[in-house]
Amino acid sequence: MLDEFKAFAMKGNVVDMAVGIIIGGAFGKIISSIVGDVIMPPIGLLLGGVNFTDLKITLKAATDTVPAVTMNYGNFIQVTVDFLIIAFVIFMLIKAMNAAKKKEAAAPPPAPPVPTKQEILLSEIRDLLKK
Repeated sequence: MLDEFKAFAMKGNVVDMAVGIIIGGAFGKIISSIVGDVIMPPIGLLLGGVNFTDLKITLKAATDTVPAVTMNYGNFIQVTVDFLIIAFVIFMLIKAMNAAKKKEAAAPPPAPPVPTKQEILLSEIRDLLKK
């Protein structure tokens, strides 16, 4: 059983998937930072200094012993914007990769190499010997 698991875990697809998940997680953090630290502050400023993560509806006010029950729709807006930007960036990456593949497939085959002087001379000698 251990050998089977080892063979499964070492397959190229599993390793590639693991690398993709790790890179995807790091990429998600980068995009979240871009959205939260670069894109959303100017949008919040345009909307009158609103911080989206602070937007919420209080369903039940806090008491001395119980915290307030809130619906944090600002976080939902933030996560939705993160998702849209990540989806757009991934779309653009896939589009660029597909364009590169099309160029590679459409590229004409390389011209045959030009024979060297020695090859030309040997060909001439061969042709003379045939005669």
